[in-house]
Amino acid sequence: MANQIPDEIQNDPQLTKAIEQLPWNYNFEIRKTIWKIKQAGAKRVALQFPEGLLLYACVISDILERFAGATSIIMGDVTYGACCVDDLTAKALGADFMVHYGHSCLVPIDVTTIKMLYVFVDITIDVSHFATAMHVAVTELKHHFHDIVVPQAKPLSPGEVLGCTSPQFPDRDALVFVADGRFHLESAMIANPSVKAFRYDPYPKVLSCESYDLPQMVSIRKEAIDRAKSAQTFGIIMGTLGRQGSPVILNHLTSMLDSCGKTYFTLLLSEIFPDKCPCVIGSTLIEVTH
Repeated sequence: MANQIPDEIQNDPQLTKAIEQLPWNYNFEIRKTIWKIKQAGAKRVALQFPEGLLLYACVISDILERFAGATSIIMGDVTYGACCVDDLTAKALGADFMVHYGHSCLVPIDVTTIKMLYVFVDITIDVSHFATAMHVAVTELKHHFHDIVVPQAKPLSPGEVLGCTSPQFPDRDALVFVADGRFHLESAMIANPSVKAFRYDPYPKVLSCESYDLPQMVSIRKEAIDRAKSAQTFGIIMGTLGRQGSPVILNHLTSMLDSCGKTYFTLLLSEIFPDKCPCVIGSTLIEVTH
């Protein structure tokens, strides 16, 4: 089989020893990565990590350079999580292969600009304890709630929520979100404005009722739309962070502006800062991201 890792990689004692430098319970799929790099004949490999995994970047880079025979680039740009694949920057840096470490592959490998490998980095946990805890939790909750679901927004895993992608469940009475922050929960609250939200922080073990000022968000958005109605010049910002910008939406917007006789220009930006776009003074900006 073409995808089967050869024995010389699978059973290389020196490679096994090198991998032991990494945490035993983190699966970085080193052997598979080496094999894919060799299969592709890659010479310059870009490695992209979310902030939480960057501390392992140098070790992984050294291993890949030694055993795959390719130079590596560690991309240090902010990723805002593990879902922001940045193949455009990798290609601009001269890479011919990219390895993205993280929890989601929202951008299919057949639309990226260079050859890609997604490594999800499975983390081994005490499965027996976790399964027991989940069983107890469901049993206890069923005494109080007759219908409990773990929602899914494909291609994400069940229960997984991103800042840009959340499942909708308008027929539910409440949602319980397990996290130590609010960013992803806000995504779920925006997607489900009529559902009461609770957040459980597992560190201090605190359950809190959360709220989001949706009327204010709608009001601010309506005000911006009303101002745009009288504008003559538009700047369309195409988000490049993690391929979040949509070319389809961009083309649709430019066609609409052309039909209305409006003047416009397009900016490609990974992040929006005032000093990055001095030419937008007097223009109305439209940001295009997922």
